[in-house]
Amino acid sequence: QVQLVESGGGLVQAGGSLRLSCATSGRTFSNYAMGWFRQAPGKEREFVAGISGSGSSTYYVDSVKGRFTISRDNAKNTVNLQMNSLKPEDTAVYYCAASRFGVATATGEYRYWGQGTQVTVSS
Repeated sequence: QVQLVESGGGLVQAGGSLRLSCATSGRTFSNYAMGWFRQAPGKEREFVAGISGSGSSTYYVDSVKGRFTISRDNAKNTVNLQMNSLKPEDTAVYYCAASRFGVATATGEYRYWGQGTQVTVSS
């Protein structure tokens, strides 16, 4: 069992920055690829960024490339999402998730999920 707890969400003006963190506990953290997803009201949950277990590979949805950076610290069992140049369309609940089978964009590939943290970007 893997437990995930997100933090760092909040309200920010357009152009601002936020840093989300996901603390994990349970089995060997480095065995899991980690992903960040988001879900806006009335929309499906979508992949935002992912990172391999070693941290050597990262992946981003096109809409956040160049603005968001995913990173992980396997010694501290944490994964972070640095979000810069935020836009109102980034407003959503952000979730971190863990996959035993590598980075994927589909929610069904992730077995463990956090409870989510709200990010609101005002215009």
